[in-house]
Amino acid sequence: MASSLRLNISFLLCLSFFALFSPSSPSRVLPSDSQKVSVGLYYESLCPYSANFIVDYLAKLFSDDLISIVDLKLVPWGNAKLRGNNTFDCQHGPYECLLNTVEACAIDAWPDLNEHFPFIYCVEKLVQERKYREWESCFKKLGLDPKPIDNCYTSEYGKELDLKYAAETNGLQPPHKYVPWVVVDGEPLYEDYENVISYICKAYEGTDVPKSCSQVFLDTVMVDEKPKHSVCDKETVIPNLWEQLRSTITSWIPQMNIA
Repeated sequence: MASSLRLNISFLLCLSFFALFSPSSPSRVLPSDSQKVSVGLYYESLCPYSANFIVDYLAKLFSDDLISIVDLKLVPWGNAKLRGNNTFDCQHGPYECLLNTVEACAIDAWPDLNEHFPFIYCVEKLVQERKYREWESCFKKLGLDPKPIDNCYTSEYGKELDLKYAAETNGLQPPHKYVPWVVVDGEPLYEDYENVISYICKAYEGTDVPKSCSQVFLDTVMVDEKPKHSVCDKETVIPNLWEQLRSTITSWIPQMNIA
């Protein structure tokens, strides 16, 4: 009985992921690539606001027909800073660097959005739940082979992907100020990023308008005074535990020498 219950739970979990991220119905005539709205998300893995945006807002694109009009690109680098010799520091510490690389490797290993987004969604859901150290459980949940990701993030190739995303992020015009930094057809949404669906519907110029857009008030005027949502500011330094410990030990040394 217990084994049967576990089997049913596993089946329902897989079914829910499939339903959320399955492609649009093949009977629809999908927009051409030239008609799609370009959406770029520049983020970092352990920023709680990036995780919330991916899980609570961006995933909605896959729950209905909106993804059919969107060319979505994810760039996991965020507020990381380059140092000498192609080294870098991440805002939320070394574990964020690890997960940034893991997610970059997933995008590279599974280029199809419907393949890599469920994995990134799963990892960021764990971030949201403060269980991000369990990120490897996402392989089993989604039935994915971990080898391509393991081989990537443990090698120099993972670092090459990081540096590629660093160049893309640092080349943004205007420069990003914080994360999540959402860009729709080349225009940043700034702190109004949670209204991304409204911007997508307004930007779409094709004839096959998704039903979801009919629920958006397309005639709403976007005034300059936009709602402000939480962000991880670019200039905020969040020292990790080791850095705090090292600083404390350094401060003790002169006192020990005097004694």
